Amino acid sequence: MIVTEGLSKQFDSFLAVDGVTLQVGAGEVLALLGPNGAGKTTTVRMLTSILRPTSGWARIAGYDVVGQPTKVRASVGVLTEQHGLYGRMPAFEYLDYFGQLYGMDLPTRRNRARQLLGEFNLATVEQRRIGQFSQGMRQKLALARTLLHNPPVLLLDEPTSAMDPESARLVRDAIRALRSAERAIVICTHNLAEAEELADMIAIIRRGKIIAQGSPDALKHSLLGPPEYQVRLGSPQNLRNLKLPLGLKVSEWGPDWLRYQTVHPMQENPIVLRSLLDQGLPVVSLEEVPRSLEQVYLQAIKVPQGAEVLRAE
Repeated sequence: MIVTEGLSKQFDSFLAVDGVTLQVGAGEVLALLGPNGAGKTTTVRMLTSILRPTSGWARIAGYDVVGQPTKVRASVGVLTEQHGLYGRMPAFEYLDYFGQLYGMDLPTRRNRARQLLGEFNLATVEQRRIGQFSQGMRQKLALARTLLHNPPVLLLDEPTSAMDPESARLVRDAIRALRSAERAIVICTHNLAEAEELADMIAIIRRGKIIAQGSPDALKHSLLGPPEYQVRLGSPQNLRNLKLPLGLKVSEWGPDWLRYQTVHPMQENPIVLRSLLDQGLPVVSLEEVPRSLEQVYLQAIKVPQGAEVLRAE
């Protein structure tokens, strides 16, 4: 659904996007992460045929972003940080207007508008002027507009920004439901917990260049090492000189807990547990230590500029 190769954009002497290569298949959600000014928005603008690439190429739903811009724009739904909402228009009239721009017939666009307003809990305010909406209500209306023509590609920039927790959950559930065999989704977000919850694949961009790409689990393994496990004991113990079987080493410890890493937990954890019990230690639990996408992101941006792109399968 989305394919780019060496996609670059230069403004005079400033290289905003540097050789971005991505593939997002139908049914996949890609989270594009990076600091402000990293090139996320410029990349999205090239994918929607708003900006012409300086070099490289991109195709959306099989259409070339330079050679077939009209087809590309008809195939994408775009949610940007600047919503472009018309404050004097009522919500229903606004969606109906955009349905006309998309070439939808009258019954289809009005049924679709009412369906989306209902899904986003905006049906009771469909005749209210948008200028009277809260920030969260505006965000939901902008997302409804994005989905109006049922596009096969969604490009969502900060889809839950400025939303209360309940509305943000509604939008995340909607994005999850939109994943299908016919649709690809790209999310640009600073909410790393949201990215981890929704995305199949992660791409981290810094200074216009992709520096790491892969599934969340694969990136965790590549950047943070093998999974880490914690053993919690029923009482404080002297663990400083404790030896684990299989050549494993204690990486951290406290008065009543210890941690270690293992590449083969299914085979090695039972052996570790038996060894600790045989040594008379009062084991209460053994569980994997959670590792977040935030840890992955912070580790990735420490990689020196110019280093080879990390592609974690």
